[in-house]
Amino acid sequence: MSLLAKKSASANGSNDIKDAVIRLAGNSQDGIQTVGGFLARLAGRSAQEVMTYMTIPSTISGGASIFQVRIGSGEVLSPGDEADFLIAFYQDSYENHLSSLKEGGVCLYDSDHVEPDTSDKRFTFVGVPMTSTTVEAIGGSARDRGKNIFVLGLLTKLFELERNKLVKIIESQFKRKHESVLRNAMLAFDSGYAYETGDVLSQSYAFEPGEAVEDNRITTDGNTALTYGLLAAGVRYGAGYPITPWSSIMETLRTELPKYGGTFIQSEDELAAISSAIGFAYAGHIAVTGSSGPGLSLKMEALGYACMAELPLVIVNVQRGGPSTGLPTSVEQSDLMQAIYGSHGDSPRVILAPKDVEDCYYIAIEACRIAKKYSTPVIILTDQSLSSRIEAFPEPDISDVKEPTLDLQMQPSEFRPYPLDSQTKHAPPGTKMAEGKYPVVTGLEHDEWGHPSSNPELHQEMTNRRRDKIKQLASSLSKLEIYGESEGDVLLIGWGSTWGPIREAVDYAKRNNQKVSSIHLRHIHPMPNGIDEIIENFNKAIVVEMNDEGLYGYGQLATLLRARYSNPKILCLTKTNGLGFKISEILEGIKNA
Repeated sequence: MSLLAKKSASANGSNDIKDAVIRLAGNSQDGIQTVGGFLARLAGRSAQEVMTYMTIPSTISGGASIFQVRIGSGEVLSPGDEADFLIAFYQDSYENHLSSLKEGGVCLYDSDHVEPDTSDKRFTFVGVPMTSTTVEAIGGSARDRGKNIFVLGLLTKLFELERNKLVKIIESQFKRKHESVLRNAMLAFDSGYAYETGDVLSQSYAFEPGEAVEDNRITTDGNTALTYGLLAAGVRYGAGYPITPWSSIMETLRTELPKYGGTFIQSEDELAAISSAIGFAYAGHIAVTGSSGPGLSLKMEALGYACMAELPLVIVNVQRGGPSTGLPTSVEQSDLMQAIYGSHGDSPRVILAPKDVEDCYYIAIEACRIAKKYSTPVIILTDQSLSSRIEAFPEPDISDVKEPTLDLQMQPSEFRPYPLDSQTKHAPPGTKMAEGKYPVVTGLEHDEWGHPSSNPELHQEMTNRRRDKIKQLASSLSKLEIYGESEGDVLLIGWGSTWGPIREAVDYAKRNNQKVSSIHLRHIHPMPNGIDEIIENFNKAIVVEMNDEGLYGYGQLATLLRARYSNPKILCLTKTNGLGFKISEILEGIKNA
């Protein structure tokens, strides 16, 4: 829906709208991420649904950057294909992003820096001297450093946002800085709020009342949600090494774990980080480490040890564009095969992927549950999109959260850490053994006590048990829910952050009388049983994922599904341009299929 296609007239003459996509385009030094974050948090506190999307340069010197925020009164599942409003700070911002503006949209530009082609009648152009007006409002040496907050004030007035709530958010953001910083921010904000755009935008645009419950909601990004999920699940120990976009998880854990009696170590490299986490797991704790794709590559040797020793370890991989250092600040889903098969030898482990920011919290809890129950490494494949995306969702219920305890009770004579006929059960160091015989943890093949053994038959039996316990997990998983009808022409299959765009594509297709449904995988390895039965009821199954089709014409999840089911119905829709899927791209994929 175009913002300028008014939905209904309110009593005060403004035009109530249900949905708006606002794109701010400038440079990373302009603070547009701050403005977008303020808008997102305000929406979350105003019973509106919200989702954001941003790009930032990977170079230290900075560069072009955008922040897109979609605010809606109903369900918001993606940051939006096209913008209703484009805020262009510079000439290159205008030139590079005008194509992202939908026909009928508004280009609000800084007339001090931008000269638009106003003869383009597809759009409404509104020039505002953002830089000079900000300098006039703040004065002194601050110059134009507050023009982002000026724009925030302008948008607050234009969309009739709740000014008092937004002021409190601004105050909270700047309260730890010098009082002059907050004073200048409010001068810039008030200047933008009071600015008159003239007759071109004489009307204001108010949102319809939000459908969400305003109370007890939180607004945050995926990395933060995942971090607090780990804490709620009982993680108290971990180690890591900085890398974009994992670093903010590490920094939050480093700050928060000591509050709960825990420890987080910043190690000298990736191998040391996972080795330290393995040490914590050996001591009887659920431990965490993490990185992005390049760092996970460096962890692989030690991850093989954790698989052989069957230790409860959670590894977070915030995927980014690859290979090598690739696209550090762009999104991709190309680490799936690495996560499953990255180590040498047969080293089964569990792979999970959250579908949105809220699910980042719950997937962390699920990862810890599985790691503890099955005594196995669990890899969480989140991605750059989820890491920085801001969404609002109901505050999780933490009433049943308990502090983890270490079980040091004496083990009976029949105790074995690696029993051939039952589940792995480690005894932390210091646990007394009734039999007087103590277990060993090693990367060598071993017997039921963990003592090294090169017996051929035993190696086969141990290989079987490491594999079979992961298969037991698969049999315990619920069958996937189908979004839409249980049969039809096209079934869309997704994982990770493709969830929202896929759902919107299904909704759009259904409105156009197309028989399209979808399923989404959170448990990727092992997969839940019954996927083949779902696929059989559709003419085509398209796997939508952000990785390359490779040498054989199929994306990574599509390759796994075709290998498992040998079904020629399974096709793929892939991309590796560093951007998330647009609804239109998925619809085009359906059309081509």
